[in-house]
Amino acid sequence: MSARGPRDDGAGGDRRSFLRGALAAGVAGSLAGASASAAAAPPDRATTPPARPFHGVHQAGVLDRSRPRTIVVSLDVIASGRGELTEFFRTLTDRARTLTAGGAPDDSGISGPPPDSGVLGPDVPAGGLTVTVGVGASLFDDRYGLASRKPAGLKPMRMFPNDDLDPDWCHGDVSLQLSAEDDDTVVHALRDIARHTRGAAQIRWRMSGFTSPPRPSGTPRNLMGFKDGISNPDATSAAEMDRLVWADRSREPAWTAGGSYVVIRLIRMLVEFWDRVGITEQEQMFGRDRATGAPLDGTRELDEPRFAEDPIGKVIPLTSHIRMANPRTPQTADSRILRRSYNYDRGVDSVGDLDMGLVFTCYQQNPERQFEAVQERLIDEPLVDYITPFGGGYFFALPGARDSKDFLGRTLLA
Repeated sequence: MSARGPRDDGAGGDRRSFLRGALAAGVAGSLAGASASAAAAPPDRATTPPARPFHGVHQAGVLDRSRPRTIVVSLDVIASGRGELTEFFRTLTDRARTLTAGGAPDDSGISGPPPDSGVLGPDVPAGGLTVTVGVGASLFDDRYGLASRKPAGLKPMRMFPNDDLDPDWCHGDVSLQLSAEDDDTVVHALRDIARHTRGAAQIRWRMSGFTSPPRPSGTPRNLMGFKDGISNPDATSAAEMDRLVWADRSREPAWTAGGSYVVIRLIRMLVEFWDRVGITEQEQMFGRDRATGAPLDGTRELDEPRFAEDPIGKVIPLTSHIRMANPRTPQTADSRILRRSYNYDRGVDSVGDLDMGLVFTCYQQNPERQFEAVQERLIDEPLVDYITPFGGGYFFALPGARDSKDFLGRTLLA
């Protein structure tokens, strides 16, 4: 069931409250700086994850490895006019900056509501939190005068054969991904941001996800039991990221410099059926050994499959996932994507089947050249009998906030 709330046609009161209180609440409810937190922290706090850098040319959370816990959120913006939209992004940035730094909330006195939910205790740890914000194609309609500034490749998420997309779980004006070491850290951040931006945006849909520790080592596994994201491009290579991830300055509006396209796909896995498939058939569908992650013609996880030596697919089937997704040819070298995937578990559905799957996110320079090209190669792969994509969207991850005076979306709204 979608977490999308009903639209409030009488939301003017909420918007006015947002405008009156956005900056004031951001200051009154702000957290002290990381240095103050460190000075006041009890001894056992030394083992908690440190604050991750917030300011920079790029947003945190793009090149970072997947954190153990995440919440992916889509927002519908209900701000009235460009001024309110700007205030929304300023407030969102202020809260992200504050939450990722950690510290103690200011005292609001005995007459007002608490400045913080208290979920993380009286002294809020940074918890390694990252906040990554994107904008969807619908934000560039006629509400805010942004049509001429729309990124060249930004559009509503395309439906592919074998998809079963639910409109309530698709698209949105703004994407928000909160990632950290612990569940309570991301839940706390979501509640804080929702509180401070109420009246300017409302949640359309949300999904919680997790990554498993590497077992026994290497890349984490998805809920089908296979390692997920082995062949990612090298996120530490600036040249590789400029070629595959960051916005192409020759193609995109100038304001997008430092940003990237993010595709979010919510994919249900039919695990009861999958668990009854023989291990040999499972491995042939993926093209990898389930235990080690190695390609079927190799012995180690990071071995490169030798497709050229197996042109008829005798060892690694021509229909295997790794062969269709990434054929390792010169023609497909520029279609690689940077995967950041999470598992999800929503319990059971209305007929008692386990509702589990993948929160698939990936970053790229050009969704048509990269994500969509990969998806077209994967049409009718054998795995489609065991997975059902049902939601998500295309977004553009904004350039980073450069310093304490900058805010996410400034270059877009300038």
